[in-house]
Amino acid sequence: MTVGDIIRELEAVAPAAYQESYDNAGLLTGQRQWECTGVICALDVTEAVIAEAAGLGCNLVVVHHPVIFGGLKRLTGSNYVERTVIAAIRHDIAIYAIHTNLDNVIAGVNDRIAERLGLTNRRILLPKGGLLLKLVTFVPVAQAGMVREALFGAGAGQIGQYSECSFSVSGAGTFKGAADTQPFVGTPGEQHMEKEERIEVILPAVHRQTVVAALLKAHPYEEVAYDLIPLANDFQQVGSGLLGELPSAMPEADFLALLKEAFGLAVVRHTPLLGKLVKKVALCGGAGSFLTGKAIASGADAYVTSDIKYHEFFDADGRILLADIGHWESEQFTIDLLYDILLAKFPTFALLKSKVKTNPVSYYI
Repeated sequence: MTVGDIIRELEAVAPAAYQESYDNAGLLTGQRQWECTGVICALDVTEAVIAEAAGLGCNLVVVHHPVIFGGLKRLTGSNYVERTVIAAIRHDIAIYAIHTNLDNVIAGVNDRIAERLGLTNRRILLPKGGLLLKLVTFVPVAQAGMVREALFGAGAGQIGQYSECSFSVSGAGTFKGAADTQPFVGTPGEQHMEKEERIEVILPAVHRQTVVAALLKAHPYEEVAYDLIPLANDFQQVGSGLLGELPSAMPEADFLALLKEAFGLAVVRHTPLLGKLVKKVALCGGAGSFLTGKAIASGADAYVTSDIKYHEFFDADGRILLADIGHWESEQFTIDLLYDILLAKFPTFALLKSKVKTNPVSYYI
């Protein structure tokens, strides 16, 4: 088992291409080809987490927040970032951060928050555009089914909760092979007309290479005609925040009490109660005030996030209940998420959850 094997499985769930442009997710220290002796999953990586990993014989820390976010100009140990990186290098420990890409997938960080609240009918609050392609190809009628199944198996044809989606229309294609060709149908040097199906499927752009490889392998022609067309459609499985519904509507005070219980909170910062029932809930782990307007537009009764600044509370404007539950508190179950992702793929490997509490914020009650 190598560090790269672990990374490959994590990125199958949350591809690196889904991280935000400002982010620094990925392998921060170490090398992919290292043999992996064990993995510790954590929310943040600090000197204490590195010491924990070293003491347990684990040379890979999988973490949500990248310890290196801006540029590092020196390594003198003058702050916790530099000291953590120095410790990781000294102990030959790889640090892999899976940050906004794990935030942005529908089964990611926000889904774990929704689970704690028992939300149903979950969907992305602000889906991303520009992440989808349409593949168009032309196949002899008799082989169309085989090619279609190959495309589905490679990850094409998924639209929301529907799989194996495609469109086909019949037509006729013409071609004339050169003298040294070996056409599947027809004769070299002679124009041939073949009844074909035009097959169209949608695919995530991150699966482009896999899907095209599957097409070329399954297609009977020597030269395969296909088009890849970028789509402006929103990708409903990838984006910021989550929207869901409580099993039953409840008073706002009861909803705030549910937050305290579900996340073990000492305090919840929130806007004034509106005297309404809470049924539809929007949420975003970490700093999510940028989605307040979207949460209001969605018709949510409450929006749960963290790191809301004083003036940003005014943005609720009497239209929604804003609840700030704390950054660490909102994302604390990401450790379990990372562990579960890896456990499903490597059930007999040394996987551990960090026992170091990295929350830098304390509350005096």
